[in-house]
Amino acid sequence: MAAEAVSPPRAFSAIERMLAFRYLRARGKDSFISVIAVFSFIGVMLGVATLIIVMSVMNGFRKELVSKLLGLNGHVLIQPIESPLTDYKDVVERILKVPGVVSAKGFIEGQALASSPVGSAGVLVRGMAGADLAKVPGVANNIRGGGLEDFDDAANAVIGTRLATQLGINVGDKVTLIQPRGSATPMGVVPRLKSFTVVAEFEIGMSVLDSSSVFIPFEQADSFFDKHGEASVIEVYIDDPDRIDEMRPLIEKAAGRPVLLTDWRQTNRTFFSALEVERNVMFLILMLIVLVAALNIVSGMIMLVKDKGSAIAILRTMGATQGTIMRVFLITGGAIGVVGTIAGFALGLVITLNVETIRQFLSRLTSTNLFPPELYFLSQLPAELDWREVTTITVTALVLSVLATLYPAWKAAALDPVEQLRRG
Repeated sequence: MAAEAVSPPRAFSAIERMLAFRYLRARGKDSFISVIAVFSFIGVMLGVATLIIVMSVMNGFRKELVSKLLGLNGHVLIQPIESPLTDYKDVVERILKVPGVVSAKGFIEGQALASSPVGSAGVLVRGMAGADLAKVPGVANNIRGGGLEDFDDAANAVIGTRLATQLGINVGDKVTLIQPRGSATPMGVVPRLKSFTVVAEFEIGMSVLDSSSVFIPFEQADSFFDKHGEASVIEVYIDDPDRIDEMRPLIEKAAGRPVLLTDWRQTNRTFFSALEVERNVMFLILMLIVLVAALNIVSGMIMLVKDKGSAIAILRTMGATQGTIMRVFLITGGAIGVVGTIAGFALGLVITLNVETIRQFLSRLTSTNLFPPELYFLSQLPAELDWREVTTITVTALVLSVLATLYPAWKAAALDPVEQLRRG
């Protein structure tokens, strides 16, 4: 009776997986290969986790900075051309009729010196009606003391918490504003001084704004800056800041007079361009960590192939095909990269979702401020997961890990069993 032909095992069958994981769990004199596998796994895991954490934090920076900047500054600023904005109320009414415009207001803006018995600081003063100030999200949603109810009644002021701390004043205290371009007298130009009662404090969370912003009633600003009923700027908020290209021509047409429009992207172009360049460079640099870990997989697999030459030859003589040998080593190397990527994905998510808690713990542990708001402009460390970006990182790591195993697996499959047995 003729012997039946033994069919080769199915692709990625149980026997192939068993051999692959046995090679990963090498003991005794082969334990060095297992050590390389462990370090390759750690490299992939840390590379993926670091990429997810860093990119999420940079996304969080951008989101927070955009929200805080646009919380105090409008999406579109309208400045007059040819003639002053004495007709700002009519212009505002026409702009409010444009679909997509959430709010619009005219205000007076100027620089001054804020002074108190404790200290002084240069500030940006904005004069607007109390009803308009209540529509500024950065102020109205972040009141930390006092309120806006009686803002228009007298010489009142709303200031940032950091400015209040710097001047050593609280709600109910007086702050003196000094305008260098004051009144002309026979003795020369005399700076204009006026005291205002602080009725509220706000905290946006961006130190540069919290330490330099002062809001006063429109009529008080009109007198203080000698504007004669003229607004400096009209500020417009729209429902979606990303629709700015679509909304600009509609707003400009609705203004009905010569104006200069500046949108939030133009105002902060240099800042956000630098942030985007830094983000892209960080992605490329950190991806090198994953690449180095993948190269460690290559070196470890090549050593494994050289060490298991005799075993490969025996498997070939027992009927294993070149495809079987190649798949065994693909599973061996791929397992390191796949498990490392999954572990890095999980670690990155856990740290990203708890990054502020971890920062506070490390700050208490080291007794240092690891995220000074004066330097980074934010009072908390932000993080924003972009799932498309996380997917890109994960897929890239998986592809690099699998590609790293192709050459060693091919070398293993190409070994000559006769030559290996002769050497053995």
